[in-house]
Amino acid sequence: MELQNMYQQHLVASIVKESIPLFTYSLIKLAFLSSETRCKFFSLTKTPEDYTIIVDEEGFLELPSSEHLGVPDATWLALNVPTSMTKIVKSVITPLADQNISVSMLSTYQMDFILLTTLHVINSETLAAENLGITHCFMKPKAVQRPVIHPLSTPSNRFCVTSLDSDIPPTVATLLMDVTFYSGGLKDPLVSSGDNCGHIRFFSFSLIKGYISLVRDKQTQQRFPSNLLFTSASGGLWKMVRIGGQALGFDKCFEVAWIAEPLAATDIPTYYISTFKFLHTLVPEENISTLKVSQAEKYGGPLLFLPFSAPRPGPALP
Repeated sequence: MELQNMYQQHLVASIVKESIPLFTYSLIKLAFLSSETRCKFFSLTKTPEDYTIIVDEEGFLELPSSEHLGVPDATWLALNVPTSMTKIVKSVITPLADQNISVSMLSTYQMDFILLTTLHVINSETLAAENLGITHCFMKPKAVQRPVIHPLSTPSNRFCVTSLDSDIPPTVATLLMDVTFYSGGLKDPLVSSGDNCGHIRFFSFSLIKGYISLVRDKQTQQRFPSNLLFTSASGGLWKMVRIGGQALGFDKCFEVAWIAEPLAATDIPTYYISTFKFLHTLVPEENISTLKVSQAEKYGGPLLFLPFSAPRPGPALP
């Protein structure tokens, strides 16, 4: 079984939060008026640091040129994962990380995507980098001891992963725009006041091939009509792990593998959302302690899990 290449090239961009009014018109068009564009892949994630956009070339043309739009030189191909994430971690993500090849991830309610720079995708059938011998996207991983470079932070929010019919009712569209561009969100009343200092503002909206995916915390979800949301059978809540105490940039050679390997070994369900500056991993609420234990066992000692705090200033965007 091979990864499915979506053929189009994609770009990743970062918008500083103070400059989002310059892009609101274009982003609303991409998110809610998709019939007016030729864009087939659009993802917008709001974090405490910035807005990250992952979009195909047609969608990128809808964005205004601006010095406030940070765009790296590389273009990316989105490869749809048609099998379990466990197999992909072991046969694709880990070997690529061993070769210092950047891998980023985007999970949605419907599917998962691996994003690779176009330099590392030879054709639509086979993943490869020169002399790596990665054929049909499967390769026996090497035993590599990965150093613990970045601390992990665990916000106090509890998150929901849902979907929505692509024909968005006006009332829901208004709520989505408020959450995306204006509202700061509410804190969880079930979380102790001491833990609420770790509450972050995080919202992710994806419209890919006509399917909508939403990731938001429980308090934000409660603002939406429950009868319009599609949820998983379990309907469980998710906890987030953020990799990086400072900005990483959208060029993560082995951060994905570093956290994905022990999760795959224990078959813990996961969602991954790479943004311009951080990697976000969602695991079921009941498995967050298992993640800490498995990471410590794999890397030979206790890991540094930090409550969320404001990030240290990172390097200027290109």
